[in-house]
Order: sequence, then structure tokens, then C-alpha cells
Amino acid sequence: MKIIDPLPRPIRDIEHAWIPMSDGTRLAARIWMPENVEADPVPAILEYIPYRRRDNTRARDDIMHPWFAAHGYACVRVDIRGSGDSEGVLEDEYLQQELDDGVEILRWIARQPWCDGKVGMIGISWGGFNGLQIAALRPPELKAVVSVASTDDRYADDVHHMGGCLLGDNLSWASTMFAFNSLPPDPQIVGERWRELWFQRLRGSGFWLEKWLRHQRRDEYWKHGSVCEEWSAIQCPVMAVSGWADGYTNAVFRLLAKLQVPRLGLVGPWSHKYPHQGIPGPAIGFLQECLRWWDHWLKGKETGIMDEPMLRAWMQDHEPPTTFYEERPGRWVGEPEWPSPNNREYPLTLASPGTLEWPGAEVAEKIMTIQSPLSVGLFAGKWCSYAATPDLPHDQREEDGGALVFDSAQLGESLEILGAPRLELELAADRPVAMLAVRLSDVAPDDKATRVTYGLLNLTHREGSEAPRPLEPGKRYRIRMELNNIGHSFPSGNRLRLSISTSYFPLAWPAPEPVRLTIFTGVSRLVLPERPRRDAEDQAIAFPPPEGARPLATRRVQAGQHKWRVIRDLETDISTLEVINDDGVVHIESVDLEMQRKALEWYSYRGYDYTSPRGETLWEWGYRRGDWEIRTVTHTVLDSTPSHFCIHAALDAYEGKKRVYSDNWDVKIPRDLI
Repeated sequence: MKIIDPLPRPIRDIEHAWIPMSDGTRLAARIWMPENVEADPVPAILEYIPYRRRDNTRARDDIMHPWFAAHGYACVRVDIRGSGDSEGVLEDEYLQQELDDGVEILRWIARQPWCDGKVGMIGISWGGFNGLQIAALRPPELKAVVSVASTDDRYADDVHHMGGCLLGDNLSWASTMFAFNSLPPDPQIVGERWRELWFQRLRGSGFWLEKWLRHQRRDEYWKHGSVCEEWSAIQCPVMAVSGWADGYTNAVFRLLAKLQVPRLGLVGPWSHKYPHQGIPGPAIGFLQECLRWWDHWLKGKETGIMDEPMLRAWMQDHEPPTTFYEERPGRWVGEPEWPSPNNREYPLTLASPGTLEWPGAEVAEKIMTIQSPLSVGLFAGKWCSYAATPDLPHDQREEDGGALVFDSAQLGESLEILGAPRLELELAADRPVAMLAVRLSDVAPDDKATRVTYGLLNLTHREGSEAPRPLEPGKRYRIRMELNNIGHSFPSGNRLRLSISTSYFPLAWPAPEPVRLTIFTGVSRLVLPERPRRDAEDQAIAFPPPEGARPLATRRVQAGQHKWRVIRDLETDISTLEVINDDGVVHIESVDLEMQRKALEWYSYRGYDYTSPRGETLWEWGYRRGDWEIRTVTHTVLDSTPSHFCIHAALDAYEGKKRVYSDNWDVKIPRDLI
């Protein structure tokens, strides 16, 4: 990344400002703006998230927001109620209180003497979510949104569920917020009230994993905040952004297809990061691209941004499988609209004994069966890659031994796809609750198998997730499921592989008991979204290299580590995926604060025992400045019986070496066809 120093225009950095809400609660903000802006007010850009602007996101904020400010914008970074230094208690994601506060924040910003009344919202993940959700409330001050790595559907396409299956990331994310919600505000900001506000959070934030597991269907709980419930509610322009290694790519394609406002989509090779910091690379000049967007919609300048293709996407080339790519080779391609009029369906028929037959082949109907071991999924990587190292999927041959595999013949010429592959499958199951995990891989001549995309379906949700119905054992069903959207170029000489399994743990929680699926070949097919090459048009798509403001000055006090380990104990027949994500200890010089953050996760099972899957997380977070020192430890265990999910959790908070707060949870929640 190119560091711009000095910036093109002098700016003012207001470390702390209070934004008053109508109920008397004050929200904490940091503001960057051009110098002398009161004499010439500018539009504003809001980022509104719960991840602690004072310390945790400070490094990211310092690169982005001063850069925008130096290009003529007032940037406002606000801690959500009950997070960071804001007053109140944060009790769940995307509550109406959060959205109403967001509308009040926009109104407050627009009335400031340094703002010309026009505001945009930018955010990644949570901030991408609430940007869309607040846009659906139509506050008049909000003129445009940049939503990165977000979703329109909180049930079907978020960290909690996929295809009606319970994701392992549901536990991981609940544990992340369990830890965040245990942290106090900074005494330098809130003064002597810091302990009072801290204990309000410790007592009042609640245990979110329990809340989420009590809603296993797509009910009103999940519909709230899902903008797909009423697409027409959003009436301002939207730029939707994600990456192929991220968990939120599908929403970009739905937003382009369903929104009725000016919109653009951008999908790169990246994980869950802003594209100017994108990994795998290539990272791009995303801030420059956003500036074109803001200048067009907030300043009325003609920047050419809306002359770009509606969708710009990175067409990935084949690469050998690995858990980490620094760069993902490929090229940019564009589509004038989505769904694309240029794509065509490319159907492949599933045939016995395990082949994918090209279009036009005559294939007889036959029967094949699969009952997967619980080991399928240990090398799947994370549902949402946050770092793209080492949490990407490994060589799929490790997984294919427990799956039903269908291979094509070698390709005589390259085949490129862009969009969501679709599987049309005729099957039967021997149990009333079953899951289907499907993977599409790119197999090289040396047999290394790189996962291209995948999909999950809880078969009790085959007709939707609002009212799932058990399967009738032995009955034949025809199901349709979409795999995740992808842009990929299969080279000539490689083979396509479709792999079907009945488990995918720990990416998804297994069914209550082992299941055997019967697959009817000849009448089942995989339909690929083929995109014919249009090199002359695509060559015009390019982005400048990334740039940003001077990064945060920190001093490493204690080293960290990030590791994924698969451990197989052959004596006990217990297999464990161990995740170590330890940031060590850093000293943030600008606020004279030491910050410690460590997360450990373990996902295990024993042999073929479907009552044995278990997820365990342990978080430790600490701050120190002079004689002020706090530490919190949160511990969560999730396991299950055929009838219930079982949660055990503990929260301990310390001042210095003294434990000042402790709480425990022991909860059983009935499984609801999951």
C-alpha cells in the first residue's frame, strides 16, 4: 500500500466527541475533517460499528478516514450504543434501537456547521449490514451507501446458518461478541464512571449464543434487519463489495439483481477485509474507487463511476490448493447488468460410477449411496475467511475419501464460470433429518484438487426455512440447491469434480444421527453458469494500486501467533481442529494503551459418534495504562444430543489480579430439525 504523507489537504483529527441521543444516552465518536471546514462545509461519511474505535479498529481507521478527510469529507466513526466508549448496553445485533440511533446520528451529523447536510455510510461486515438496514429506513440525510462484506438476509446468508444448516461460525462469532461485550470503556474518555458502565455491560449484554439458538428457523427474529424482505425500501444508491474468500459474496449478486436504485457490485479475490488491504491479493485502490463514488453521489461531480459495468469481478485462474494465497492469479471481468445476459447454462449429468457427463450424453438412471464419516470438513477452512491464512480450504482429496465423487473428463479447452452453480438432485434418505454438503473442485493433471465453491442444504429445509418438514425415509425427492457464487477459469487439461457428502463438520453442525443418502444418477445434473470470454471489453477494467493515510504507530510488547492444527489421536479416536488466533500485546502510542487479545477454538468429534461433536472457545482480552489494568476471560462449550443443543459458558472479569465479576450459563435448547 502506498502511504500518502503528507496528505493532499490539512485535516483536523477530533479524538473524541459525544453524540447525544433523544433518550439521553451519549454515543462516542472520532471525527476527521478538512481544516477550516466551517467556512466551506463538506459532505460526511459515517462508519457505525461496535468494535471499539479507540483501540481495536484504530489501525484500520487511521488508514482510511484521514485519507477521505484530506479529499474533502468529514469522516465520523461512531461506537454503537453499549460498545467502545458509548454509553448503554449492547444486547444483540441490529436491534431496532441500533438502527434508530443510526438515524439520529445521521441527523446530528447533517446539522453540524462543518457538514453541508449530505451523508454517506461506509462499513465492512456489521457496518455494511447496518448501512443497508438504515438505508431501508429512508433517512433524508443518507444519500449513498458503500456496503462491504454484508448481507441482505440475516437467516439464509449470515454467520449463523447456510441452507438451513447451523454453521460452526455461529459459535465462533457468538464467542467473539461475548468477549467484546465484556470490555469496559476507556477511563480517559468516560472518567470515573468507567467501572459503573463496565458492570452495566457485564450484567446486561446477555449471552447471545443462547438467543440465536432459540431461533433455528427463518422467523421474525431473522427477518428483522433483512432488507430482502422489502427491496423497494432502499431508495439511495448502493455499492456492494465482497471477495471470493469472504463469507458474504452471494449478497452482492442478489443486491444487483433485486435493488431498484443505482448500484454497482465489486468482487475481488479477497477475504473479510476492505479491498485496499485485501488478502489474497491483488489489493486495489479501493479508497480511490470510493472517492469516485462519493464525489458523484455526495458532490454531484462527473467521475465516470456510473459508466463502469454494474458488476466487476475477479476471474480466478487455477491455483494448486493451499491454506494461504498471497496473490490469486486472474483478471478483472465486467457485466453490464446482473443477472448477466451474456451467461449461458452449461449442464453436466451425474452418471454412475462417478462421472460428470458433458451436454448431449445419454446417461442411464442408476443408484449410488453415501454415508460420510464425520471427518469430512476438517480441511474445509472457515465459512468466512478473516485473514485468508491459514483458514482457506486445503487439498480436497483429504475430504473426497468420505464423499461421493463425480469427475468429468479432461477439458479440451478452458471453461469459465461466473455466478452460482446449481445442483438438481434426485435423492432419498434413510433418516428424517439429513444434510447435504456439495463441493465443486478444479482437479489438475497431478490430481491435486482445489475447491472452487460449495453449498450446504439441510434437507428438511428443501422447500424453505420458515416451515421445515422432516424427510420421509425412503421417499424420493427432487431438490434444487445453489452453490456459492464464484468466478473461476478451469484450464484445458483439468477436470471438474463434484463431491457430495452427508457431513461437513466443523464448518456446519452434523445431523442428529448418521444418514445414508441414495443418489439417482442420470436424472441428476450440475448446471454451471458459463461466461464466454470477452477480452476486448474486460481489458478496460482496471484499478489503481492501493493507498491510504499514515498507519497507526504501535510497539510490539509480546508476539502473537495464528495457527490451524488438525490433531488426530488414534488411541482415543478423537480428531480435533485447533485454532490459535493470538494477537499478542501491542502498545498504542497515540493513546498510551497496552492491548492484549487472544482467541482459542477447538472443534472435535470421536470416531463415528454423532453425539460427540463439540465446539469450545476461550477468549482473553486485556488493557493496561499505568496502574489501570483490566482483563476478561470468556469460555464457551457447545455440544449436542440427538434432541438438544447444550451450552456451557463462563465470564470472568478482573481488575489487576482481583476477579471482580463472574457469571455462568448452563442451557439446553431443543433441536428443531437441524
